[in-house]
Amino acid sequence: MNRPIFITGIGTGVGKTLVSSIVVEALEADYWKPIQAGNEFPTDRESVIKNLTNINSVVHPEYLSLKMPVSPHYAAMMENILISVKEVCKQIPKYNCNLIVEGAGGLLVPLNKNEFVIDLIKELNAKVVLVSSGYLGSINHSLLTAEVCSKHQLNVAGWVFNDCLRLYEEQIVEWSGFPKIFSLPKTEMVNKAFVRSLAEEHRQTIKTLLC
Repeated sequence: MNRPIFITGIGTGVGKTLVSSIVVEALEADYWKPIQAGNEFPTDRESVIKNLTNINSVVHPEYLSLKMPVSPHYAAMMENILISVKEVCKQIPKYNCNLIVEGAGGLLVPLNKNEFVIDLIKELNAKVVLVSSGYLGSINHSLLTAEVCSKHQLNVAGWVFNDCLRLYEEQIVEWSGFPKIFSLPKTEMVNKAFVRSLAEEHRQTIKTLLC
């Protein structure tokens, strides 16, 4: 059984769930989103289920499904829940070979007053996949994320670029020192066929860098 693979991003809305779907499909891995903040349909878990075609992956239920689409620490507080990293890790599901864990937002999203998403990654001893997107300011956000990873000595597998300018990709890879795993083309049609196509195209690179 391999260590978990944690999908995090340089911010919110950069494509973590889509990347998770592709990696899950490529590895026929299991998927787990431990904390879902905002449970309107479709949730991230439901989106992954919708996008998969292989019959071996298990999409596990969330440990916490919080109502408000805000920072997990605040959403939990509104429901009188205290999130504990150690308690979250105790709930990690059993998996056969690979488990893809999708985080909430970025590394420094708070889970409580003292713990952040990065603390969950450390407790899980997970390998990290960083998702970047090509919006204005993404170079800064990407390099800040990379700096935090290096400072905390996280095991970073590399970058997945979602709709980035090619120049951004090359520079972020060079300046961060982390390799590119694959890139996602811009599309308005995210479906099973799109996910399967990218999973097949990049399967060998994903296996090489993540497993």
